[in-house]
Amino acid sequence: MEYEPHVLAQLGRHRLVPVVVLDDAAAADGLAGALVAGGLPLAEVTFRTAAAAESIRIMAARGDVLVGAGTVLTAEQVDQAADAGAAYVVSPGLSRAVVERCGERGVLALPGAVTASEVLAALELGVSTVKFFPAGTSGGAAAVKALAAPFGGVRFVPTGGIGPANLHEYLSIPAVHAVGGSWMVPRDLVAAGKFDEVTALVAEAVALTGSDSGGEEV
Repeated sequence: MEYEPHVLAQLGRHRLVPVVVLDDAAAADGLAGALVAGGLPLAEVTFRTAAAAESIRIMAARGDVLVGAGTVLTAEQVDQAADAGAAYVVSPGLSRAVVERCGERGVLALPGAVTASEVLAALELGVSTVKFFPAGTSGGAAAVKALAAPFGGVRFVPTGGIGPANLHEYLSIPAVHAVGGSWMVPRDLVAAGKFDEVTALVAEAVALTGSDSGGEEV
């Protein structure tokens, strides 16, 4: 798929994926602006609220944010995400139906996998970059490191229970492609429209990654 190398390259370059919950699509543009201003022009918008699809549509239409859909559980939700302009789809677990529909729609699939059997199943479906979720309660960085050992070609995107205090534990692992987190996009600040505060939190998060996150179009 043409999308995949570009999307994976962006995720790997920024090292950090903001996991966003939007209760009202009216906040989507302001949040996107805050992400761009803070130096992190990408987002995983979760399908945990009814505003998700419209929020993805608004953010993707800007052209300066790489937008994905998170908490995607069904093939129908893949269609909703792809129709809205999502470039990648993240699932909490491994679903053949979701991965196959992503392939049909030309969007990157990042399914969840926290066991050796799940990683093998992902590889059988042609997926070599997986979400490690929930990271904090699935053994943390040590578990990612142990799981990476027998799977040399697999890359992980740990998400869940990760914040400024333990971010480097994950980023120091060669097999970790990027890390997902929500601390820099607090749901209450987004809902309140306090985008200047969000921008500051995003900039602080970018500084923690030590990555070169500025100046390249998405």
